[in-house]
Amino acid sequence: MSSTLSNNQPNTASTYEEPPWKRIALFLLTLAVLVVVALLLQPFFTAIVGAIVLAVIAQRPYNWLASKVTHPTTCAAVAVVLVALAVIVPSFFLAQSLGRQALSAVGAMRNPDTQHKVTDFIADRPALADTIQTVSASIDPGHVAQTAASAIGTRLAGILRNSFRFVTQIVVMLFLLFFLFRDRDLALSSLRAILPLHERETDELFVRTGDAIYATALGRLAIACVQGLLAGLAFWALGVPAPMLWAFTTVALAMIPAFGSFLVWAPIAIFLGLSGHWGKAVLLAVWGGLVVSTIDNILYPILVGTRLRTHTAIILLSILGGIALFGVSGIILGPVVFTIAATLLEFWHTRTSAATLNPQNPA
Repeated sequence: MSSTLSNNQPNTASTYEEPPWKRIALFLLTLAVLVVVALLLQPFFTAIVGAIVLAVIAQRPYNWLASKVTHPTTCAAVAVVLVALAVIVPSFFLAQSLGRQALSAVGAMRNPDTQHKVTDFIADRPALADTIQTVSASIDPGHVAQTAASAIGTRLAGILRNSFRFVTQIVVMLFLLFFLFRDRDLALSSLRAILPLHERETDELFVRTGDAIYATALGRLAIACVQGLLAGLAFWALGVPAPMLWAFTTVALAMIPAFGSFLVWAPIAIFLGLSGHWGKAVLLAVWGGLVVSTIDNILYPILVGTRLRTHTAIILLSILGGIALFGVSGIILGPVVFTIAATLLEFWHTRTSAATLNPQNPA
């Protein structure tokens, strides 16, 4: 009898309808807390992006390592050490080499022969000489010296702060990378539980995001390295001061598709021409225009292929916009955000199309 009564009793938990204002309040509270969390994580944004990118790129090597080292914590620790040895340590020595090259370039610019060439170039152009003399006459040497000293002091303080920040970012990145290696399945399952998508849609989103990271981080970097190598060979052959420095500058700017490498070899060609080496300037312009910049169009379909399912113009805009919004991390984040947005728009289109075709059973 009692069981019958209990079965006939209404289930208050299931029939209770939450007032709309409570849902709105919960949404606003959640949004406010997420904004605060984003502000807390903002100083470590570069480290977080770097850890995620390294975790995605090293997924297959890590899976192989996990088959050899069965203990998860030990395997993750070994993987982080290998990543540090393969990426961070060479980058440190590379930075030292580039620093020496930069000093060498400054020394070359201070060379008396170079200064004489610049002086002769200005002397042969009276209008340019008059303009320089007019500008020089309007400059107060004392004020310039005071301003320069203040700027140098500020720059030195900024370099120290940036060095400490860089080391902190590296430590945080390796710390996060360890847990991304060890707890990857847990992180993905937690993300799946949060995303308001079907299982098939979640799989598709993960695949496209991973492809975008692969294509941007590995594909564009490989293309940029080839362009930097080709440009560096030309700089070395033509006797450009500090060819290694300009080669790596080309690699950095060539991450921007279409015209990144042009921003390096074109000014150097102009400098060679203004220095009186017109033959070298023409050779560098021809090599840069026909080989360095063109190789991008040849290698991109081979190295990237169909992984990044986006038009080249959109990729360019996403990278430039990402750099403007996120800094260096935007080189990868820009295309990734565009890929996620395009994928979500496809999901919306599929759902609305299904709902239109079958209004009784919307997808």
